Amino acid sequence: MEPTASKTQALLAQSPLFREIAPEEIGRIALACHDIHAPKGTILFQKGDPSTGFYLIVYGQVKLTFLAQSGAEKIVEIISQGQTFGEAVMFLEKPYPVYAQTLADSLLLHVSKHAVFEEIRSNRTFALKMLAGLSIRLHGLVHDVADYSLSTSMQRLIGFLLSQDKSGTKLEPGTPITFPLPAGKAVIASRLNITPETFSRLLHDLSSSGLITVRGRDITLLDPEKLKGFGG
Repeated sequence: MEPTASKTQALLAQSPLFREIAPEEIGRIALACHDIHAPKGTILFQKGDPSTGFYLIVYGQVKLTFLAQSGAEKIVEIISQGQTFGEAVMFLEKPYPVYAQTLADSLLLHVSKHAVFEEIRSNRTFALKMLAGLSIRLHGLVHDVADYSLSTSMQRLIGFLLSQDKSGTKLEPGTPITFPLPAGKAVIASRLNITPETFSRLLHDLSSSGLITVRGRDITLLDPEKLKGFGG
């Protein structure tokens, strides 16, 4: 189902990038959005393509990737429902440094660069509020870089597993949490900057330690608090 104009505005309002933006401002941006239905495997843009705006995922999943000199694929980020991508490149007015491909059947909103820039030109407050939204995103990326630099591969995996509980419900200690992996093991391994073999070995180690169970793509954290402590 395609979002209506009011639904588009509501979806934008939930994004961190627009969280501080007034409803009437979001309404003007929403008028310049269009929907993109993208089956799994669709290339949304290639490295070197010009930016015409940025994207918000209504449902589905997208990976941002570049190819190393060796030819190996390196996943920079996995973007999921409610998240945006492509904002920084839009503001820099430079070509995309990565390519974007859907990991599942997806519906996205494309937010027009022209509409955003017009709003910025006519409304300084809008520009300042968007900077606040971009700062939130930058903070998250800096946190990721720190994780890669300072943590072990096991700590990165445990941090990833603990982050997959999206329920927002505070559970009693020792309460198991079950969820499906959001992507294939090779994709997640690349995102965590480890090899698929290391990813499988670490899952096996956690399973042997009685901290998780693995059934296909379903993972159960048997005791999240103990798992957190195991990662140091």
